[in-house]
Amino acid sequence: MQLFGRRLAAAGVAVLGAVAVAGLAAAIYAAVLFHSMPGSSDLADYHPPTATRVYAWDGTLIGEFSKVRRIYVPYDQIPPRLAYAFLAAEDHNFFRHGGVDMWGLSRALIKDVYNGLQGRRPEGGSTITQQVAKNILLNNDVTVGRKLKEAILATRLEQTLTKAQILELYLNEIWLGYRSYGVGAAAYNYFGKAISDLTLAQCAYLAALPKGPDNYHPIKQKAAALRRRDMILKDMADLGWVTRAEATAAMAEDLKVEAAPARAKYHDADYFVEEARRQALQLKSVGGQLTQGGYYMRTTLDPRLQTAARIALMDGLETYDHRHGWRGAWGHVAIVPGWQAASLAKTPPSERKKWRAAVVTQSVGGGAVKVQIAEDDSTGEIAASDVAWARAGKGLSAGDLVFVEREDSGGPLRLRQVPAVNGALVAMEPNSGRVLAMVGGYSYSLSNFNRSTQAYRQPGSSFKPFVYATALDSGRFTPASVVIDGPITLRGFGGQNWSPENYEKHRFHGPMVFRRGLELSLNTMTVRIAMQVGMPRIVAAAKRFGVVDKMDPVLAMALGAGETTPFRMAGAYSSFVNGGRKVTPHLIELVDDRDGKTIYRADRRDCPSCSEGFSGEDGPDIAPGGEQLIDPVTAYQIDSMLEGVVIRGTGAAAAVLGRPIGGKTGTTNDFRSAWFMGFSPQIVVGVFVGFDDNRSLGKGETGAVAALPIFVEFMQEATKGLKPLEFKAPPNAKFAMVGPNREAFRPGTEPRPSAPPVGAGVDRAGDEAFSITPLPPAPALPGPADASRPPPKATRPPKPPDELNGLY
Repeated sequence: MQLFGRRLAAAGVAVLGAVAVAGLAAAIYAAVLFHSMPGSSDLADYHPPTATRVYAWDGTLIGEFSKVRRIYVPYDQIPPRLAYAFLAAEDHNFFRHGGVDMWGLSRALIKDVYNGLQGRRPEGGSTITQQVAKNILLNNDVTVGRKLKEAILATRLEQTLTKAQILELYLNEIWLGYRSYGVGAAAYNYFGKAISDLTLAQCAYLAALPKGPDNYHPIKQKAAALRRRDMILKDMADLGWVTRAEATAAMAEDLKVEAAPARAKYHDADYFVEEARRQALQLKSVGGQLTQGGYYMRTTLDPRLQTAARIALMDGLETYDHRHGWRGAWGHVAIVPGWQAASLAKTPPSERKKWRAAVVTQSVGGGAVKVQIAEDDSTGEIAASDVAWARAGKGLSAGDLVFVEREDSGGPLRLRQVPAVNGALVAMEPNSGRVLAMVGGYSYSLSNFNRSTQAYRQPGSSFKPFVYATALDSGRFTPASVVIDGPITLRGFGGQNWSPENYEKHRFHGPMVFRRGLELSLNTMTVRIAMQVGMPRIVAAAKRFGVVDKMDPVLAMALGAGETTPFRMAGAYSSFVNGGRKVTPHLIELVDDRDGKTIYRADRRDCPSCSEGFSGEDGPDIAPGGEQLIDPVTAYQIDSMLEGVVIRGTGAAAAVLGRPIGGKTGTTNDFRSAWFMGFSPQIVVGVFVGFDDNRSLGKGETGAVAALPIFVEFMQEATKGLKPLEFKAPPNAKFAMVGPNREAFRPGTEPRPSAPPVGAGVDRAGDEAFSITPLPPAPALPGPADASRPPPKATRPPKPPDELNGLY
């Protein structure tokens, strides 16, 4: 007995020791567990990473910036039947338990024992509250410790947040597949609609996805998806959340989804949206949280004008490309079964939705060319005119892979070619700097390089208005000034001679009134004006206008030998229309945070009367913004002269628009770049055409030929519904007739009146007749023929002198 007693005592001590050790271990484990567990209060101010949504000025969604696809939806905007669908699928007792559903947990534990014996993954048995704790605060480890943390945190969450807040977090955080986090993004990605527009069947399908989006993929696993959806609908009816009739009707609805998740329905603004993203990253109030802050970003884009700009640029580049011939097929295959696979090597521009890859099956010399379309194996003949065009180029032969388009049902197929040339178009409001449209290339799907903002090219003669504006504003010239258009030779760097030529070489017009130098884009006149004004003054003006940040003060720059972008040029031209005030182009109008608070606004002008109310049709009295760069009268003088470019100068093709239009062509040496900068009082447009490698566009491809038609096509759409307006002169402008033209003058600079010829009279009420008083003869210009004067200080031109001839 004693021995037994001793053994019993020893066993008792051992048990107590084991209990003590286990207790100590449990205490240590609990301490570690609680120490590493996050606080539930962290969720009180939790905001899941949410996409910044980008809208056009009219509310059209044009893009998103996000790391994850999430559209945050507040609880009060979640349709009740969508919430009930998720409760039926995930947590029937959500509004009755305190974070942990003991009955559901017990049932899951029993099942997990069976799953464990079978080698299967344990089930969760988690409530929605536990899932919120796991998804936001914990990880997905399948361990006892994680489950304990989950249960403890769920209980704490119920004490910290309301049921509505917990359900809101869950429905916005949950991963639902198809690039969708949360129900807002899922409704858009799966069904192309807002959650408020979802049908009952669609709500039930989304509720099926938390169990595993891939298991219920709407296309790959459609049968399983429908079974799971219908089970949820049945549960909703059993729980009394919908009627049996509603559930039955929803079960009869087919499951149809979007072919693929899309960020926006509008796809013509890719260049614009990407530039808006780049600019947003520079905003201190936005940049760091751009992809997860859930911002509302309203841009300046006008979708109608953006589409018109994209179409006009693509049409213009294709027209240029067609002028320069067929470059040949983009591939060649043997016409054997399975040839279609080779056609996938190259896809047409996404913007050209009717283009199809095809193979030439028969090419009869001098006759028809037949093709087979890869997509559906249909056949057809290429239009005879296109066959002739192709044969004048690289020709067509059997096995050639080409793009074709059927313009008319039953008609011949048109042969299509992706242009090798590229270009850009920018349109903006001249008074506000709001960028209405931006196209940075032929096709964003082929190249995302934005030539409107990133391609620095010589603007050629489209720079000349800044020379003439500087000359007028300096007081050295007026619209009545006469300048010689004649040969001129200057000494350049290293003693080389530079003799600038007009576009029509060796043709000079002699003495010409000031505006004609701009209207006819005369290089020798422009150089003489620049010499008298001084290049340092012109360079300073170019910088103030925003044309360039840096420019060498050499005369070649007066003819547009510097480098700039269409975006910069459009902003600079806007200042002419804006009364000489600085215009800062912008794409982003305002940004609101997720709570609706405006954190950025582009328009920073003061409006004292806005808060006091106002009456009348003119609206509040808002002071004009922007630094005054040149006198308002000077700005109007340039507007008038550039209007003359369209009426009787190099931009005459724009007169077809039938309204007051100003503009200036630009063509660089060897026809490498073609420009047209055009404007009305309501809109300024910059068009650039050129190769990315800066090779020649071909002889005769001037701004008037390659770029101006793009401007005209765009403006024909852009001006629809706009009342034709005249360019408005400042109230202090003085007017006088200079030859056949009514010119504006700054007060005190107008020419002295002379007696009009017999019968001349006054041209318009308030105008006086003046004769042109030429300037005194210009001093002899230094050159080889003038050895009596010391040569000017040698400066290095940015290009060899022979390349500076003929800038137009």
